[in-house]
Amino acid sequence: MDIKAILMGLAFAAMWSSAFTSARIIVEYAPPLTALAFRFLVSGLIGIAIAKALGQTMTLTRRQWTGVLVFGLCQNALYLGMNFVAMQTIQASLAAIIASTMPLLVGLAGWLFMGQKLRPLGIAGLLAGVIGVTLIMWGRLTGGVDVYGLALCILGVVSLTIATLAVMGASSGGNVLMIVGLQMLVGSAILWGPALAFETFDISWNWQLIVAFLYTTLVPGLLATWVWFMLVGRIGAVKASTFHFLNPFLGVAIAAALLGETLGADDVLGVIIIAGGILAVQMSKQPVTNR
Repeated sequence: MDIKAILMGLAFAAMWSSAFTSARIIVEYAPPLTALAFRFLVSGLIGIAIAKALGQTMTLTRRQWTGVLVFGLCQNALYLGMNFVAMQTIQASLAAIIASTMPLLVGLAGWLFMGQKLRPLGIAGLLAGVIGVTLIMWGRLTGGVDVYGLALCILGVVSLTIATLAVMGASSGGNVLMIVGLQMLVGSAILWGPALAFETFDISWNWQLIVAFLYTTLVPGLLATWVWFMLVGRIGAVKASTFHFLNPFLGVAIAAALLGETLGADDVLGVIIIAGGILAVQMSKQPVTNR
């Protein structure tokens, strides 16, 4: 892994983790699905415009189109839609912790359903992840967390896992920025239905909402997704996913710094265990080299 890939991975982790804090601000002042659908519409149009300016086209392979549709549905519409709704009642730090377990679920799915071998280090990582999540969930449930919001975050991370398993189909063959823009338009198109059906256009306009919306649209929404596709194309999905072990730390740190969210001892210990489990699972997938 070269220095450019490392910097890309660190940048992606920071941008991805910050999305929970900006989303928490947005849903405080605007209906979640409406805000998200509009965000994807803006991000998608910007991404496609830039892609066209760079000479990229919508001539994609079948695998790329499949990846665009699956990624747009599972990550943008389902995962982010559920998280935006959930963060009306739960903290951004909790949403970030749950979402950060995605690499563990990817490793578990590959082991159970796709015939991928997992070395003892990987199995230990999965067990550590279960322990960490159980520790955090027990503390939050006994502390009175909103169960509906918690369930939405869990369903969301399952959808994110499916999207990640499909990302290789959308990240090969070029036209990366065009693909990013198209999968955002897919998410927007799906979300407008429930947004118009179940939400009212009731927005409290202020500078916090505007800044959070612009940041979410351009940075975690567009730039982070593009960096992720480029990183996967550069070093592969397995190595790229290693950077997810930073997300539990960064997610709670950003939420604490900007939103003043506090963490208990169980949360801190659980985050450390989950991060260690993620790192162990990803390291176990690295090919063994004989020296």
